[in-house]
Amino acid sequence: MMSAITGVHAREIIDSRGNPTVEVDMTTAQGTFTASVPSGASTGIYEAHELRDGGKRYLGKGCMQAVENVNTVLADAVMGMDSADQRAIDDVMLKLDGTHNKANLGANAILGISLAASKAGAGAQGIPLWKHYAEVAGNPIPETMPVPCFNVINGGDHAGNALAFQEFFVIPTGASSFAESMEIGCETFHALKSVIKAKFGGDATLIGDEGGFAPPCDVESGLDMIMEAAEKAGYLDKISVGLDVASSEFKVDGKDQYDLDFKSPGATDPSMLLSGDEMVAFYQKLIAAYPIVTIEDPFDQDDWDNWDKITAATDIQIVGDDLTVTNPTKIQEAIDRKSCNCLLLKVNQIGTISESIDAVKLSKQNGWGVMTSHRSGETEDNYIADLAVGLGTGQIKTGAPCRGERTAKYNQLLRIDAQLGASAIYPGSNFRKTAWMA
Repeated sequence: MMSAITGVHAREIIDSRGNPTVEVDMTTAQGTFTASVPSGASTGIYEAHELRDGGKRYLGKGCMQAVENVNTVLADAVMGMDSADQRAIDDVMLKLDGTHNKANLGANAILGISLAASKAGAGAQGIPLWKHYAEVAGNPIPETMPVPCFNVINGGDHAGNALAFQEFFVIPTGASSFAESMEIGCETFHALKSVIKAKFGGDATLIGDEGGFAPPCDVESGLDMIMEAAEKAGYLDKISVGLDVASSEFKVDGKDQYDLDFKSPGATDPSMLLSGDEMVAFYQKLIAAYPIVTIEDPFDQDDWDNWDKITAATDIQIVGDDLTVTNPTKIQEAIDRKSCNCLLLKVNQIGTISESIDAVKLSKQNGWGVMTSHRSGETEDNYIADLAVGLGTGQIKTGAPCRGERTAKYNQLLRIDAQLGASAIYPGSNFRKTAWMA
């Protein structure tokens, strides 16, 4: 069998935050295919287990046990299997681990093989990776390019400023093509740098984990600067904006309160402590004042009642990340409660390509949007670009158009867009309702 797995080898490499992660080589008759695993900072408590070594080495973040698991028990399990049979490979590893969250062998170990297998499977068939993902998923229309959500201002756990909200997006919903969306995003990013520098000085244009600027602003002044930058760049009529609040990071334990002053030293300013209802009102105020089309993680991962409220109170996209963790069980709960209307697709939250596809199918079949996402701790691997196209998610967030591990994904999307040529579909403002399988 030409596509049979003949070798599996893992190693430790370094991610974009200077922490170790797992990289896997998979060998078939077609050659060697390499994939690497990202890592998050603001991680949900229900995510699949990322296996770390502990101890002093790399401040406890070493991955040598995960590497060992790939090179021994997992390699033995998949050796000789058909690399193009993604589901069979993933199922063998899930059975071998035997836990609901991959705690035995590590999601980072399992995902490394799952990702490498997807690349080997595409290589075995001589087709692009995005097309292989489409075939594995049964998606008959894999020509939809994603609308990019450029994270141009960083806060939360991704930056050293006092800003509580984690990500502020420029979204080129008015572009006519993916190529034009990149022009809009890059030019607005550069305009924003000049706006921030004029207001706060050059130090404020230093960047956070995902390449966005980290100025000393609050939520509304950050949005104001984005709008000013869009106008300066000449794209005020072509951009929308979005937020990733990552509110699980500043929920007050045991109380219906959110601390927007959580990163400041000393006692919290009482005016910065908002109840769930006050947060809903704040979001409604922002939506009325700015062209906001998407808000991610507006409430804590266990604050279901307030999730229900914000989704009922608005007609924009409400994205579940920590709430749903790319897990079909959590997604179904959110569907039943009408707690959100979009999945954030992060493959390392669930740990295999097959389970990620299941999560996307469940979401799409229930009328949700799907936003493909990177992690804040990234590598140069660009597979999520192919995943977004192959699964027709219609949206992607992968940081600012800055830093190599972020631009690797945007550049791969530009390559795919060029390959598709005239058949490429750019959904624009219809990013929530892209064509997919029934």
